[in-house]
Amino acid sequence: MQKYLRIVYVVAICLAVGYLSSLVTAESVKTWYPTLKKPFFNPPNWIFAPVWSLLYVLMGIAGGLVWNQLENNRELVKKGLFFFTVQLLLNALWSYLFFGLHNILLAVIEIILLWLIVFETYLIFKKIDKTAAKLFIPYILWISFATILTIFIYILNF
Repeated sequence: MQKYLRIVYVVAICLAVGYLSSLVTAESVKTWYPTLKKPFFNPPNWIFAPVWSLLYVLMGIAGGLVWNQLENNRELVKKGLFFFTVQLLLNALWSYLFFGLHNILLAVIEIILLWLIVFETYLIFKKIDKTAAKLFIPYILWISFATILTIFIYILNF
């Protein structure tokens, strides 16, 4: 598979995961989420879709760049892509726990695990492709913010 096709393929997978996650959140954003107490730094709802779309594209490019290094460092790339896949699944799981099940405590626990896996993915990517690692930095920052936001929402609604 050509290098660019790998990147396009991984971007498409990331966007598909984002789309599926949005299906879980759509109803709750209109019904349940507005009833929650939120901290003063909670962003407006309209910001989430464009931010996540951008993050999924950056994440996909990073994953594709790492996949392109398979011939150069097979074991490390396989490890990096494993962690990448796990973080992508955990990313989708958070939406299900928070918006689907309305279980904020489980979402807090899960997003902390997600942050750890995302950071580990970043560290592995950094050993494989510096550009891929840099593309993960906005994601790490957003997940850090989302972790703090989720914790505050839990505290305010406990």
